[in-house]
Amino acid sequence: MDWLSEVFQKGGAFFIVNTFFLAIVIGLIVERAIYFLGKGHLNAKAFLEQIKRLLAANNVDRAKKLCDATAAPVARVAKAGLNRLHRGEAAVAQAMEETMTDALPEVKTRIGALWSMANICTLTGLLGTITGLIRTFAGIGDANPAERQKTLSDGIAEAMYNTAYGLSIALLCMIGHLLLSAAQKKVVADLEAFSLRFENLLAEGGAGAATGAQRAPGASPSLDKDEVA
Repeated sequence: MDWLSEVFQKGGAFFIVNTFFLAIVIGLIVERAIYFLGKGHLNAKAFLEQIKRLLAANNVDRAKKLCDATAAPVARVAKAGLNRLHRGEAAVAQAMEETMTDALPEVKTRIGALWSMANICTLTGLLGTITGLIRTFAGIGDANPAERQKTLSDGIAEAMYNTAYGLSIALLCMIGHLLLSAAQKKVVADLEAFSLRFENLLAEGGAGAATGAQRAPGASPSLDKDEVA
């Protein structure tokens, strides 16, 4: 820990500023990673197969409960379509498209900020480098020969620490941005593919589910009870 304290002392004010930015970057990466590995993670193909089996059995209520079991964007899009199932394919497609429009900002949020943070941290590190060199050359002119070498050594150390620190944080931002962008694109692609396949399912084999959803109010509850049992 002594070397870490020494680095912070030699790094100067901008080194501490970049440490604050590093904490923000780590927070962004961890939060987005948790989202994509947790709430945003769902096997869209397997989920569609489950929905397909439930619709084939005319069990729309259980399909909705399946969607409620997860907060993944794919499940929300499916739930929106199921809620409009009785209104026909056009209404289903519109509901799913509206839900996708609402879900996409949640998927993409804060990822672009990592690229901006990479530039900010690089510039902050370079600013620390420049100020360190300015202070070094100013100190050399006023220092006696005995202190000149130490002043020069400390100033160059401050400049190099800031450069290395800023570039390291920028590299972390770029790697994080690359990985999270790939995860974001996968979720968006799954959403688009699921929406298209769900609409095709209704057009090809889901007509029975839509017909069952349009039955008389008195007949539907008893049918659902029999199916759940």
